[in-house]
Amino acid sequence: MMMNKKVLSLALFMMAAAIPSAFAQKGKNEMVAYLFTYFNGNSPKQEQICYALSDDGYNYTPLNGGEPVIKSDTIALTQCVRDPHILRCEDGKTFYMVVTDMRSELGWSSNRGMVLLKSTDLINWEHHTINFPTRYTKTWHNVIRVWAPETIYDHRAKKYMVFYSLRTSDRDSYDKIYYQYANKDFTDLEGEPKWLFDAGNATIDGDIVYNDADKLYHLFYKQEAGRGIYQAVAKQLTDKWEMLDGNVEQTKESVEGVGVCKTIDGKSWIVMYDCYGNGHYQFCRSEDLKTCHFVQNTATQGIFTPRHGTIIPITQAEKERLLKKYGK
Repeated sequence: MMMNKKVLSLALFMMAAAIPSAFAQKGKNEMVAYLFTYFNGNSPKQEQICYALSDDGYNYTPLNGGEPVIKSDTIALTQCVRDPHILRCEDGKTFYMVVTDMRSELGWSSNRGMVLLKSTDLINWEHHTINFPTRYTKTWHNVIRVWAPETIYDHRAKKYMVFYSLRTSDRDSYDKIYYQYANKDFTDLEGEPKWLFDAGNATIDGDIVYNDADKLYHLFYKQEAGRGIYQAVAKQLTDKWEMLDGNVEQTKESVEGVGVCKTIDGKSWIVMYDCYGNGHYQFCRSEDLKTCHFVQNTATQGIFTPRHGTIIPITQAEKERLLKKYGK
């Protein structure tokens, strides 16, 4: 039976019209840029969450004129936050952010918890605070630091792990990395803190990524005694971590706040850290997470003075949404 020529023509026309639309949708969902989340300094005015965008992962333009995109007094118990870590969830469309709930003008041992944030558009964020001494009144009532929380998906547990450096007022206490799993809605932490890793002395600013090439989790961290950034690896997040020799940073400067992100093309990794005493961020490139190659120092000046932040790739649609909301 032959199809009516008019019906066939209409069908072909509709198929042809759908092809550009499909390609346009694909283009909107492709990763095209990097979003940098950070705070600006040690005053209450600077302990706020800010955004910057980059097309290449190394050179950033602050959004919203360098002003906060989330005001700390609307989310934090201390009305100040530091060390924002942002993660794109496994569903590809939800974002989790965790921040240190801390006002540094009260002292470096003054913070007692963190803030969990959740968004589906990078603009509107739900938040929940966790105060350790009041939450864990028997076991962790003497917590004096809960620093630099981050989130990673644990494929074995099928849950999101939140890890952070914790210290108590006990005489022999020093900063160690602990973890807990987040609940299903990312509004709370399950159970009590469990030990994850420490280097034998103050261990802070942990950042964990999974490398498909070697099938290992890579933990980057600052070791206060060594005054630098080091690395450890493990097959599973809760396995014993193997400490690797040598420093990660490609400088003799004091550094902290390491962040590691796979490039958009998937061929390498961006390794960045805060050279906090010298007015710049240092960016490196690594093909295997074993060796880092210096790329550039990105000046922190004017309205762009980032401290300890993290980056993620974003889509064209997400970039356009952020530019529409916050401009340049």
